[in-house]
Amino acid sequence: MKRTLTLILIALLATIATRAASPVEYTKADSIKVVTMLQQAKTQRQGENPVLYFANQFIGIPYVGHTLELGDTEHLIVNLHELDCTTFIETVLALALCDKDDTRTWADYCRNLTKVRYRNGRMTDYTSRLHYFTWWAKDNQQLGIVREVTGSGNPFTATQTVNINYMTTHPSAYKQLKSHPEFVPIIRKYEQATNGETYRYIPKSKLAQGPSTSLGVIKSGDIVGIITRKAGLDTTHLGIAVWQNGRLHLLNASAIYHKVVLDSNTFFDYSQKQSSQLGIRVLRFVE
Repeated sequence: MKRTLTLILIALLATIATRAASPVEYTKADSIKVVTMLQQAKTQRQGENPVLYFANQFIGIPYVGHTLELGDTEHLIVNLHELDCTTFIETVLALALCDKDDTRTWADYCRNLTKVRYRNGRMTDYTSRLHYFTWWAKDNQQLGIVREVTGSGNPFTATQTVNINYMTTHPSAYKQLKSHPEFVPIIRKYEQATNGETYRYIPKSKLAQGPSTSLGVIKSGDIVGIITRKAGLDTTHLGIAVWQNGRLHLLNASAIYHKVVLDSNTFFDYSQKQSSQLGIRVLRFVE
């Protein structure tokens, strides 16, 4: 009981400090959950991959999209009780960063979430958010948060040439672009600067292989971005790779299951049902 009260007090004090520093939208329950999880990790993680450890804490949390599209001005939104595939990964990485640095306050978590979510780790307006996976992966690598797992041969036998324009060709699909048409040319400039970049990826046909094959380059806890053939996009889904009984599975905030789940289907079987999916890029948290 005493330990619980101490954690709550720490969370509340950090909450006050964060409110004074910058606007953050959150619930008190989520701020307490963050501090509790970080304190528990000190004794409970015991060497387990930090991304996988924290990701497992969210299994069963409901899948809800568009949770960042609140209000008219960009501000940090923290929501641990409703997650989509992107906010799930961002949440887990922010927690893993805190655990890595042994910085376990609410303010520390908010600072790391900002670093993960926004270009160069700085939030300005809607255009500073890392909307495409290519932007997100590149920025988080430059900040030393993740590194790309890749190679010139097996299993990275396919090449993606990025051609993103979905946001600026479908601005009406985005609340902030509808409200702020002046953001469209800024986003377009970022899109055009990215187009033509090439990345190696693993074709989905290879996801049936086991850990003793070249696919074993993937480790449990690696972040995967699923490459799509859909025009104007680079990826359509994110998740975390998990080896289970010699087969690769996907831990993800799933629109199919409407919650965070470790899919009982293998990653190969899942991908074969998704005709628009081509394969995966792989990122690894830098411990």
